Amino acid sequence: MLYQQIASNKRKTVVVVFGFLMLVALIGAAIGYAFAGSATMGVVFAIVLGFVYMFVMLGQSTDVVMNMNNAREITDPSQAPELWHIVEDMALVGKVPMPRVFIIDDPSPNAFATGSDPQHSAVAATTGLLARLNREEIEGVMAHEVSHIRNYDIRLQTTALALAAVVSMLANFGMNSMFWGGARRRNDREEGNGILDIIMLVLALLAVILGPIAASMAQMALSRNREYLADASAVELTRNPLGLINALEKISTSAPMQAADPSSASMYIADPFKGKTWAHLFDTHPPIKERIKRLEKM
Repeated sequence: MLYQQIASNKRKTVVVVFGFLMLVALIGAAIGYAFAGSATMGVVFAIVLGFVYMFVMLGQSTDVVMNMNNAREITDPSQAPELWHIVEDMALVGKVPMPRVFIIDDPSPNAFATGSDPQHSAVAATTGLLARLNREEIEGVMAHEVSHIRNYDIRLQTTALALAAVVSMLANFGMNSMFWGGARRRNDREEGNGILDIIMLVLALLAVILGPIAASMAQMALSRNREYLADASAVELTRNPLGLINALEKISTSAPMQAADPSSASMYIADPFKGKTWAHLFDTHPPIKERIKRLEKM
């Protein structure tokens, strides 16, 4: 099942890239139409931007994400011996290379993994997690994060994060172009297709407004689906579901994080902001109670 999931995640990466690029192209067409009167020009611009940003992000994902979350790297076991050795043990059991280790100065217990593949991965834990959780619980959390690395979840989530950022950038640019440059340029065009022009403008506006929402929903759905598998994989590594169960219970009752970056919230083991949204459409994680119920059955 594990290797099937790894293969599935690699396939999903291709699907996610294709889906996001289609969304990027749609928003690019809207921008090109509103700003320059050419949807084709906008599509070319948006696709090029999307590919460049995605490959840059995949190549430097660890440093980018860690900087976004104000994390500092631990380069020697003496700097955080318990965390270092737990990560080392879990990586050994999971048969993946030792990831880079980071600590985030935040009193709320939480952790995440990132990177482009197991050879270029990293894990981060908050000071709150190290202070409030015992060794058994930290092992459960780090096993969960190493499972994300082993299952190639990190590549899938990093790709989604990069393309969601591109969608947001294009949407912001599109709104500015429509209100500041688009109207003037549309007035410079020859009249004769007034109704079509209005219809295209409305469609372009909808694409710019709804694009980031669709990207966020896709990103959050990916995050929710992968958490259950990582929980199960963590138990496979530790042979101790109680460690992760107790860790999740402590994390669920803690205060929201202050250092977390909103765009990378879906990477954490639990929602760092403790937010609840209508119909759970934008929840970054499945309910912790449901995750605990599944773990208790193991």
